[in-house]
Amino acid sequence: MQVILAQPRGFCAGVVRAIEIVERALQKYGAPVYVRHEIVHNRHVVESLKAKGARFIEELSEAPPGAVTIFSAHGVAKAVEQEAEARGLKVLNATCPLVTKVHIQGKNYLANGRQVILIGHAGHPEILGTMGQIDGPVHLVQTEEDVEKLEVNVDEPVSYVTQTTLSVDETKGIIGALQNRFTNIIGPDTKDICYATQNRQTAVRELCERADVLLVVGAPNSSNSNRLREIGEEVGVPSYLLADGSELKHEWVKGANSVGITAGASAPESMVENVIDALRRLGPVEVTIMDGIEETIQFRLPAELIEIASAEPNAAAN
Repeated sequence: MQVILAQPRGFCAGVVRAIEIVERALQKYGAPVYVRHEIVHNRHVVESLKAKGARFIEELSEAPPGAVTIFSAHGVAKAVEQEAEARGLKVLNATCPLVTKVHIQGKNYLANGRQVILIGHAGHPEILGTMGQIDGPVHLVQTEEDVEKLEVNVDEPVSYVTQTTLSVDETKGIIGALQNRFTNIIGPDTKDICYATQNRQTAVRELCERADVLLVVGAPNSSNSNRLREIGEEVGVPSYLLADGSELKHEWVKGANSVGITAGASAPESMVENVIDALRRLGPVEVTIMDGIEETIQFRLPAELIEIASAEPNAAAN
């Protein structure tokens, strides 16, 4: 069996930064540190950090007053920031800088007198955080049909921003519908779409031209991982999402000459290797890596953690 690995795949710069913030906080302040929500949507990453002393909570009330508390990469609403301040928590913000950029864009549009339309998935932590960061009404749309239901005058000044885990391909239909409906609309350039989301989806489309089956390594609650699987299905390649090799089913790859593997932006490379090991237990495997973009982007850590020596790179993935 030929196994072809997508390039790029797995951890993006925002995820690397978030994990490193937790690890360095544990080194500087000692265990426990409290993390609001899963730092990233991956069980293996979360369990690894738990073993090192991180405690994951859904409500800030679960952290004792004054505790070191970390906000996840998805971002939080202003009300959460205010609650943390009121309880005297020492906050380290692991919000992805690209998510923060969306917050700033939305605030600026509102300050300039425009209604804000947010393209994204209802209930996703990033959407909850973005809507809670903008001090005014935010209209959430998930489909082109939602655009037609908006109770906004067609000549009113409007703007749009998007969830970072959506790609240009996913948003272009909705953006087109918005531009067709409203006479005075602005939004970010397509270059502001999350680079990691776009790169991984482009790589999957190329991978599916060579693979009989697509395996996407990622968590079931990971938006970008689910989208990678959907892309495979859309182009006609049998596609499956699995967290690790233990979830591989023989019938998925039975008779396949080539199996393509990619990983969501929050999935560690160790789980990709775990899936390859599971394939090896079914028979001989030859692994190749696609040509693709080498991502070199790095995001700056909070100032108070920069002087702390990092653990070995991607320690949470090992």
